Amino acid sequence: MDTAIVLLLAYLLGSLPSGLWIGKIFYNKDIRESGSGNLGATNTFRVLGKKAGIAVTLMDILKGTAAVLLLQIPAFADSGIHPLTLGIAAVVGHMFPVFAKFRGGKAVATSGGVILGYSWPFFLLLIASFLVILKLTKIVSLTSMAMGVIALIYAVINYFRTGDLYLLVVIIVLSAFIFYRHRANIGRIKAGTEPKVKWL
Repeated sequence: MDTAIVLLLAYLLGSLPSGLWIGKIFYNKDIRESGSGNLGATNTFRVLGKKAGIAVTLMDILKGTAAVLLLQIPAFADSGIHPLTLGIAAVVGHMFPVFAKFRGGKAVATSGGVILGYSWPFFLLLIASFLVILKLTKIVSLTSMAMGVIALIYAVINYFRTGDLYLLVVIIVLSAFIFYRHRANIGRIKAGTEPKVKWL
């Protein structure tokens, strides 16, 4: 029972639609009706601007981190579930949020938050890589998918170094989520029509 409850809580944390709430509360705007129609941070930057985009990015990251750290609560400490499993539940919630008619984001920031909750040095590596690649390409979707590849490379190396198979499997799953959610972006990148950021 504890396992089911903590999994549900992780999913509900991931389901918190920060982009929708920030838009409606502070801007009286539903970002699903503008830009890409996505609830993630990228569309928030595009529709509402830099301040809102940064706020949503941080909130989406912290959803994943909070889910992983649920096992720090004494009531769930002995649930027998791996913290990264809770991270996956939060990412699923972010992509398919029950509080926003199951229309969510593309899993990038919340996946980063999962990694932050599990291994902050790994997270810092990804953040540094993200900023450098985004600066060079100006394309958020391409940079996001590059992070999936970099994370996978790190997880493989880490597996041979530490034997952490669970992290490797979870990174494979999260990277697959990211590429799947960006399938339309891949087509636009190939066609040369993918928008570039103007705020960096």
